[in-house]
Amino acid sequence: MSSSTSVLLVDDHELIRDGLSGAFSAQPDMTVLGAARTVTEALAMFDQMAPDVVVTDLQLPDGTGLDVVRRVRAKSRDIGVVVLTMHSGDDQIFAAMEAGASAFVGKDAPSGEVVKAARHAAVSPRSFLCAGLAQAMTRRMSGESSRLSDREHEVLVLLADGLSAGEIAPKLHLSESTVKSHVARIYQKLGAANRAQALVTAMRIGLLSSIDPRSAT
Repeated sequence: MSSSTSVLLVDDHELIRDGLSGAFSAQPDMTVLGAARTVTEALAMFDQMAPDVVVTDLQLPDGTGLDVVRRVRAKSRDIGVVVLTMHSGDDQIFAAMEAGASAFVGKDAPSGEVVKAARHAAVSPRSFLCAGLAQAMTRRMSGESSRLSDREHEVLVLLADGLSAGEIAPKLHLSESTVKSHVARIYQKLGAANRAQALVTAMRIGLLSSIDPRSAT
């Protein structure tokens, strides 16, 4: 990635596009490559321009920003994707995280927060930044069906230590397939798509006190 982070903006409202373009263009380390109005335009411009970061609205005329996130993520794990939306409820936060977004920002946030999220996305595209994630996870975990069992928490702690399912199995006197089932349920309950997201979320809601850096890669 070059010293200047290139950004593609996606929003069907001209006022929002112009405002975001102005905010990013004012940054010495940011370059706006273009602005799309629809999912179709966004994907075509993404293929043509190869930006470092895509900042997309959630609601678009021909689909949603999640369509953009999934298509971008299917092509590359190293492109940052920021979801920007007026609808910042828990369901939207978890949907963005599960689709593979790098960050989630409400449209009521200052433009500086959007720029900050884009910088995060460029550097850490596979992690998830969201100011309301901890509170959303607390609400999700308040239901009995979403709480980790004691065994699942044991597995989570060993995942945080960097162990694989095959390494966890003998420690807990379980089969590897049983451990994998526990891991799948942990991911589901934490709204995570992979180990890194699960561990980051677990840290944010207080289920873990530390993470081995090697385990989050």
